[in-house]
Amino acid sequence: MRRYNRIYAKIDLDAIDFNLRSMEEKISDHTKIIAVIKTDGYGHGAAEIAAEIEPDEKVFGYAVATAEEAYSLRKHQLKKPILILGYTFEEDYEDLVDLDVRPAVYTYAMAEGFSKAAQKLHKTAKLHIKLDTGMSRIGYQITEESADEILKISKLPGIEIEGMFTHFARADELDKTPAYQQMEEYQKMVDMLSKRGIEIPLKHCSNSAGIAEIPEANMDIVRAGITLYGLWPSEEVSRDSLALSPVMSLKSKIVHIKTLEAGRSISYGGTYKLKEEKTIATIPVGYGDGYPRSLSNKGYVLIHGQKAPILGRVCMDQFMVDISDIKEAELLDEVTLLGEDHGSFISMEELGDLSGRFNYEFACDIGKRVPRIFYKNGKMVSERDYFDHIE
Repeated sequence: MRRYNRIYAKIDLDAIDFNLRSMEEKISDHTKIIAVIKTDGYGHGAAEIAAEIEPDEKVFGYAVATAEEAYSLRKHQLKKPILILGYTFEEDYEDLVDLDVRPAVYTYAMAEGFSKAAQKLHKTAKLHIKLDTGMSRIGYQITEESADEILKISKLPGIEIEGMFTHFARADELDKTPAYQQMEEYQKMVDMLSKRGIEIPLKHCSNSAGIAEIPEANMDIVRAGITLYGLWPSEEVSRDSLALSPVMSLKSKIVHIKTLEAGRSISYGGTYKLKEEKTIATIPVGYGDGYPRSLSNKGYVLIHGQKAPILGRVCMDQFMVDISDIKEAELLDEVTLLGEDHGSFISMEELGDLSGRFNYEFACDIGKRVPRIFYKNGKMVSERDYFDHIE
């Protein structure tokens, strides 16, 4: 395996396993987990994470946002069910049926299209009905008319309604009233369908915040997203509700050290001006890697476990830090942008706060210039380099 120096994301598969077990302990024996691995596993590496958890009997399958993400998982030989949470375009219907991928369906026209594709392929299209109980995004409204249409869908040839789901809009807030209201709306549709002779095999509402704090929402399936990666849905979710271990660390190197006199300005726009002589280190990482420009003059890194504040603007490919108080710092020393370093720790939540973003966004924005290196039992087991490398 190649040695990465400029920057790499260390992905701890043991932490994935720990977080999964922690969530499994929160749910009932009959409840299964769908691992939400859209946006390349929130930037962590979808295929590798899916391969790690595929043997777990409590894992029903995976959720993605697009057909392309589903195709990628199948190309990586992932066998468990895949649910597409978002809209599916008609051009993908046949391929999805052929690959046994479950679409979210919320119109009769979509269901009819999948029925035709299933008949053509002599297969069964398994659907999950999507309900809009308060997110106001996509899904059936909770009405008798919607229930009538779902009944029509259930009678289409080649169609199996395997599940029905909704998505919480505010489960990560301290006040759970909106989430409970959404659950009530969901149950209304369950009852409407039951009166029409339709029983839904797999019911699911719960997301990461629901797993942590709303046990009543843990039905046949729960959908584990941000917590799978050891990150919190929000500041309002109790840290005592779930044991989590962060999965991603970001590491780089010092590539230049210099001493600058008082009065010198640093980086574009001269937004930081030295009031006294300082020792400055250059880090070969920037917003081109997904490291936010909004950390300019606000963020910090860890070197030998000590804080080195960012001075000046973060550039596309580089930024500068103050190492005046880190006397042992040398050229090519390791730099921790995210994670643990000699007992000190920078969390993604903290970086999100400093940069005016939130942890979901921070994780998903780590770019393709950053290789993902996967560790298991403390040893490197695989790597994902998004660029071809000439040996």
